[in-house]
Amino acid sequence: MKRYCLTLDLKDDPALIEKYKEHHAPENQWPGINRHIRATGVERMEIYLFGTRMCMFMEVHDDFTFERMDEMNRRDPETQKWENLMWDFQQAVPGAKPGEKWVFMEKIFELP
Repeated sequence: MKRYCLTLDLKDDPALIEKYKEHHAPENQWPGINRHIRATGVERMEIYLFGTRMCMFMEVHDDFTFERMDEMNRRDPETQKWENLMWDFQQAVPGAKPGEKWVFMEKIFELP
């Protein structure tokens, strides 16, 4: 099992942030999106929020690759619809490459 931590910002608008949180509430999640995420090899995914900064933890199968996930995402119309909707709320963090959404965070500490 591999684990990744990524970050992304939300637009600095309290109403948009609340709407984004509503989209991610258990009763509002899109079942097809959750199934698709699991089909890419993701076992667990959690998103945390502080202000506008988000942090996503992913635990994935050992054979998981982001390239494979990206390819599967491009071929799935529901995922494309979800990603386009979410981009209305999101903005890249400083230092992200053009068009880059979630970016990897560097692990710098682990409790021995």
